Amino acid sequence: MRKTAFLFIVVGVVLLCIGGYQHFRNQLSEKQAMIEANEMLAESTQSVTTKEMAVSAEEAIEDFKPETGETVGILEIPVLNAELPIIEGTDPDELEKGVGHYRNSAYPLQSDQIVLSGHRDTVFRNLGKLKIGDTFTMKLPYGEFEYQMVNSKIVAEDDTSIIKSTAPNEELVITTCYPFSYVGNATKRYIIYAKPV
Repeated sequence: MRKTAFLFIVVGVVLLCIGGYQHFRNQLSEKQAMIEANEMLAESTQSVTTKEMAVSAEEAIEDFKPETGETVGILEIPVLNAELPIIEGTDPDELEKGVGHYRNSAYPLQSDQIVLSGHRDTVFRNLGKLKIGDTFTMKLPYGEFEYQMVNSKIVAEDDTSIIKSTAPNEELVITTCYPFSYVGNATKRYIIYAKPV
């Protein structure tokens, strides 16, 4: 009986160590991505010349084609006092660094659906506290774009109807796993819809 109890304690300690290491690694990756995002945004602001100022934001978006894994900007959620790095792509490697931008979705000024995803136990830990009317700001090299939450819903994890074209209307969709307090692989998704302000 003692051996069994000792074995359970050892397994518990090992699992806690693994979880702690993963959490630490995720925090480190997110911090590094945030540093990259701030540097990129500072450089894009400083490098704007008078001639470049004449180029409209619509033309700038045509040249904005980030590679998978690249840090592309910052998502601000004022009511949560959160600044999160936005990474191109939604694979585990990208989501480990911050909020993932779904590769086949749009960016601001492209008049279509923008999809951002993140883990409920890291970057989107408090997402369930948001209410209709709360705002988000996407800071990108070609500008800052504000969106206001208009709706939310919970769907099955395999519901692919969420990601779709909304052209010519721009819409920000933010997704994370649900329920927020669930341990393990969650079976649902929490979806927030926001419109440009």
